[in-house]
Amino acid sequence: MSSNLGIVELTLALHYCLDSPTDKIIWDVGHQCYVHKILTGRREGFSSLRKQGGISGFPKVSESDYDAFNTGHSSTSISAALGYVRSRDLKGEDFKVAAVIGDGAMTNGLVYEAINNAGGLNTNLMVILNDNQMSISENVGALSVHLNDIRTNPKYIDAKRSISKALSRLPVFGSPLGHAFQKAKDSLRYALLPGIMFEEMGFKYIGPVNGHNISQLINVINRVKHMDGPVMVHIYTEKGKGYTYAEKYPGSFHGIDTFDIKTGRPAKTKIWDSYSDVFGKTLLKIAEKNEKVVAISAAMPEGCGLKSFAKQFPERFFDVGIAEGHGVTFGAGLAANGHIPVFAVYSTFLQRGYDNILHDVCLSNYHCVFMIDRAGLVSGDGETHQGIYDVSYLSQMPNMTVMSPKNKREFKQMIEYAINHHKGPIALRYPKGSASMVCGRSEVAVILGKSETLEKGELIALISFGAMMDKVFELHKLLKERGYNPAFINARFAKPIDMEMVKELAPYEYVFTFEENEVSGGFGTQVMNGFIEIGAMPKVFRKFGLPDEFLATGSREQLFDRCGLVPDKMLDKILAVIEGSENERKHSG
Repeated sequence: MSSNLGIVELTLALHYCLDSPTDKIIWDVGHQCYVHKILTGRREGFSSLRKQGGISGFPKVSESDYDAFNTGHSSTSISAALGYVRSRDLKGEDFKVAAVIGDGAMTNGLVYEAINNAGGLNTNLMVILNDNQMSISENVGALSVHLNDIRTNPKYIDAKRSISKALSRLPVFGSPLGHAFQKAKDSLRYALLPGIMFEEMGFKYIGPVNGHNISQLINVINRVKHMDGPVMVHIYTEKGKGYTYAEKYPGSFHGIDTFDIKTGRPAKTKIWDSYSDVFGKTLLKIAEKNEKVVAISAAMPEGCGLKSFAKQFPERFFDVGIAEGHGVTFGAGLAANGHIPVFAVYSTFLQRGYDNILHDVCLSNYHCVFMIDRAGLVSGDGETHQGIYDVSYLSQMPNMTVMSPKNKREFKQMIEYAINHHKGPIALRYPKGSASMVCGRSEVAVILGKSETLEKGELIALISFGAMMDKVFELHKLLKERGYNPAFINARFAKPIDMEMVKELAPYEYVFTFEENEVSGGFGTQVMNGFIEIGAMPKVFRKFGLPDEFLATGSREQLFDRCGLVPDKMLDKILAVIEGSENERKHSG
């Protein structure tokens, strides 16, 4: 919400000056595309935003011709826009392309790869840098300081204004005198603000411009769209503009749930600690006793539960900005010199650090702890934010350990184990939402690669990994009501798999695995590989997990139901397998 309130005037100006959808507007991340959606034929259906079957919370090509590029992750807009303009040039087409990117997204290295490429190609491209001094949390790093200097340096702003006035009075701008004035202007700019990097990288720099002055924005965009070569238009805005509470608390009003407009207070009262809360409190206690522990965030300290840690241990807390790959390798460097880095990051964003994990952490077997928040299905955000791939890709990495808790108490035990007792890289994944209390207390200590047998049984075995425990617990009860006596196992680890458990379950006729991850290459695949390794496969082995497809928007429960991962639907499938097998046995007999 706060992102969109801050960009109202810019969105109006862009649509006023450009001929969209012929001209392309590419929104970075997409957090700021709601005004654009309202203006482009989706106002009537806006109440369905981020709901199943409704309007996506991000730009979506299949939803509207006005959405030029699918986004959801940060810092892709300039690369995509450059691809558009080069394709346009090759085909001899004539349309404008504007990339809108926030200053928070400018902390990601992909941006500078694109800027470097665009500056070298010298093709017509408009990049609008929306500078509100915020990503979700407050921006960090040298670039944020640099942009703040540009915004606030009165000498630069006054000098630019007076020289621009002088230039505007010249009858022929192309005259030698005009060139002299332009050179003087450039010299003054470099003297007052050394190293204007955008111009050094081949972009013409325009700004800073008041992003809430629509007349000024229209004037600037209309001029810039006729300029040759790449242009960087730097505007400054206020996140949450026009709504007092969003202006005061922009981070809280980023992904706000239902709230009272008059008071700004959320309509729902929080009752239980979330997994993120539990992590933050547990890490704080561990860090008080272990000075080697340091924490890393990629621009999400509040969302990942690190706000208290940052306040209590500011010298041991590192917010690297929206730069997940750098965060991973930065952590590897800390580990190489004896610290224990704990990198708290959403599952969907950790994907961006894949190579860094494999090459810089696992290869050297550094003790880096990856706390993977929002692992599994995520409400509202849709395809781009589902955290359903991490088990699959992390399990393929040598030296990596992957685990997930069944409930709140086990989660605390696993955090303690991962930081103080484990050696080498380790990933601990947990879902969004309230910390589960299912299955009561755990009497078994966390030991590398060891599962927990919750109930012994016969014929049928249910092996649950992580947050699926709530649903498998209900499934187990339903099967018992049907007269079966299934074994019930809490896997704890996706890698390494408990091979003793695999050997014990080999005689069982029906073995079923359950995970909140894409079924391809996930936990169930690791268990299956274990059976193959010992040369003994159960009569029937089935994996319950998420399908090999991008999952569209919905609540967690809607998505579970859609994927058949609710107790009654899983029961029907299991009974069909067992009864079908029994009928086959009778028929063959």
